[in-house]
Amino acid sequence: MFFEPLTHKSHGLPFNPIKALIAPRPIGWLSSKGSDGSVNLAPYSFFNGVSDDPSMVILSIGTNPDGSIKDSLRNIEETGEFTVNIVGADQMDAMNISSGDYPYGENEFDVVGLKMIAGQNVTTPRVDAVPAALECTHFQTVKLPTNEAGVYYSVVFGTIVGVYIDDNVIVDGKVAYERFKPIARLGYHDYAEVSEVFAMKRPAVER
Repeated sequence: MFFEPLTHKSHGLPFNPIKALIAPRPIGWLSSKGSDGSVNLAPYSFFNGVSDDPSMVILSIGTNPDGSIKDSLRNIEETGEFTVNIVGADQMDAMNISSGDYPYGENEFDVVGLKMIAGQNVTTPRVDAVPAALECTHFQTVKLPTNEAGVYYSVVFGTIVGVYIDDNVIVDGKVAYERFKPIARLGYHDYAEVSEVFAMKRPAVER
């Protein structure tokens, strides 16, 4: 089977398979704060690290159906800060509840019943009890092309200025995945938990 993007239905696929193919993807559970002091918490699956020196992350935030920007992007551009909370197995349900389309100004921490922990290098709080969190400052936003429905994505680059790791997930100086248990996004309504880890060293090539 071969087809051009967004022509999947004419090939017998009722749902766009691209997200299912680009998987698993880490979940960026984004906490942000607006200039009015309101706090927002929402998950994004178009998220990843793009550089370790400087330490930077990237996430893609779509618009609302009416073409307006989402609360997360509004907050990031107002205050220049955000925190990426890493979702572990214990946070799956809370993360999913926080993905609801709540009105601006409603704090998803309160909706879900989560405790806010003050940031160290940013004013944005992190989620209590997550295995890890990355405090970030806004570096740049790149607006992607608008589709026929007037919807577009904004790609946000963030510089990591602080790293929180739960001491319980560190074993012998390394992150232990059997304790970390990061949750990944697949396609459709599917998720995955890292359950098998193996190591492969890069080959040594003589020059």
